[in-house]
Amino acid sequence: MTGTTPDLEILDLGPQTRVIVRLAEEVSDEQLTGPTPCPDYAVRHLLGHLLHLSVAFRDAARKDLGATTDTAPSAALPDVGPGWREELPQVLGELADAWRDPGAYAGMTRAGGVDLPGAVAAAVVTDELVIHGWDLARATGQEYAPDPAALQASYGFLLAAAEDPERGGGIFGPVVTVPADAPLLHRAVGLSGRDPGWRP
Repeated sequence: MTGTTPDLEILDLGPQTRVIVRLAEEVSDEQLTGPTPCPDYAVRHLLGHLLHLSVAFRDAARKDLGATTDTAPSAALPDVGPGWREELPQVLGELADAWRDPGAYAGMTRAGGVDLPGAVAAAVVTDELVIHGWDLARATGQEYAPDPAALQASYGFLLAAAEDPERGGGIFGPVVTVPADAPLLHRAVGLSGRDPGWRP
């Protein structure tokens, strides 16, 4: 994460978090066990990941470092509890509020057990929200229109990571080649190591 220096000014995450809230509201209980573009995750695990990363990056923005920011994403398979439908919108709202504070971007912070500059943490969480929003939409058969500013920031972050020789490729897996004239979302999805044509 620290190998990239994204060109990211303070970005209001509210529009993108609201997109995810709307997607999550349409997920049926029957869909929770369905597959997602993340091979190890069912829909319930993807929702759990979104919930946990929102808490972690909320606290990273606040510089409230501790158990929520020290735990690596791979430490355990994420999942949701019975109250997730109330918890996820609340935490996503808190996440967006926390990153509206210019102080969140200053200095260093920590997320996923990794120390990183605040501005890089902002880029990481923006990318997580955009790409996992696509994952959730595809897994549950919904249309997906991410916030344009968040999508642009995500694409820039992923492109910088893919071009970083120290990384040897993308962040989430080998880059999937997508036509240069494809929609920006498809190009970002390809850079994230996903096939834009994925279907359950």
